[in-house]
Amino acid sequence: METSRKVIKGTKAGKLTAQVLWNSDKRYIVNEGGSRSGKTYSIMQVLIHYCVAKPGSKISIVSQSLPHLKRGALRDFIEIMQTWEWYDDEEHNKTDNVYHFDNGSYMEFFGLEDAGKARGAGRDILFVNEANLVPKAVFDQLKIRTTNKIILDLNPSDYDCWCYEVADGDHAVKIHSTYLDNPYLGPAQTAEIEMLKAGDETLWQVFGLGLRGTAKETIYTHWKLVSDIPAGQVIYGLDFGYNVPTALVRVTLHEGGAYLMERLYRTRMTTSDLVGELKGQGIGPADEIFCDAAEPKTIEELYRAGFNVKPADKDVTEGIRKVKAMPLYIHKDSDNLIAEIKKYKWKVDKNDKVLDEPEKENDHAMDAVRYAIYTKSKTPVITWSVI
Repeated sequence: METSRKVIKGTKAGKLTAQVLWNSDKRYIVNEGGSRSGKTYSIMQVLIHYCVAKPGSKISIVSQSLPHLKRGALRDFIEIMQTWEWYDDEEHNKTDNVYHFDNGSYMEFFGLEDAGKARGAGRDILFVNEANLVPKAVFDQLKIRTTNKIILDLNPSDYDCWCYEVADGDHAVKIHSTYLDNPYLGPAQTAEIEMLKAGDETLWQVFGLGLRGTAKETIYTHWKLVSDIPAGQVIYGLDFGYNVPTALVRVTLHEGGAYLMERLYRTRMTTSDLVGELKGQGIGPADEIFCDAAEPKTIEELYRAGFNVKPADKDVTEGIRKVKAMPLYIHKDSDNLIAEIKKYKWKVDKNDKVLDEPEKENDHAMDAVRYAIYTKSKTPVITWSVI
């Protein structure tokens, strides 16, 4: 690999990380901030340069799982190397996820699904990507096998996290950044983040401004009651039940907000009962209904009955984030929906730490709302132009 000195078009996060890595005696570099601030990408730029400039360097990039790394830091690594024309496919061991440089340096990527991996060979520099998702006990094993610097990045969405103790300690430099510190962010991405201002205040504080989470256990706190629902795009969310309620929620999308109205909340419903109920409400073949994907048989029966039913994306964490990012308005007659949203809370562990997982009760209408809003948000929009 022939290398020449590269001028890094970096973000604030990258520039400050490079300064500390090369010039400071502090052991920890903690990049803490909002979404799309360029933390991970810039750190990878810095570490690649370090490998080239420091022959024989051993660098480990780790995260909660290997798939997470492949979608993020590893993909960024390959993109940067290819952009700089440094990438050599023959030097990339894709089985072990190790890249070897000509000067004896190497960079390895591994997920921590198996905590035993943290007790493997050591390294000079450790980069923990989205460190708040990694247990402290696993991090402790990694750090004692790291001889030089340790770099962490995280979105500070947790209310209490071991990462904060590291960031605020005497042996760390804390680097705070937001999307405003990333000059390479496109207008569409900027607008997407700034939409959070009109949604959940905590979500904006964390992912927009990069401030540490301060929300209580209640998941949705930003909704308002309304007496009327404006015209807009109508979709439905449907959560199946029998001994527990079957919940159908109509969602009207209007000017960036979601207007919710409970349409069905009833136990002991068969598929034929449900078909009759949907027809009785005037729901036709053109109306999109996003359903619990765990019930493919029921979905197929509804489809054969003439309804436009679709399996929902059931990513709970990302789904909740999407719902929290939108202004929510609930029709005042939606009694069960209102009762659920008031009680819908995050789990709390035995140490009173709020977890990134909701309690599995009082969630039938809440699931229906998430199915509709999140899955619809991921549906590609096709536009046509006449030439």
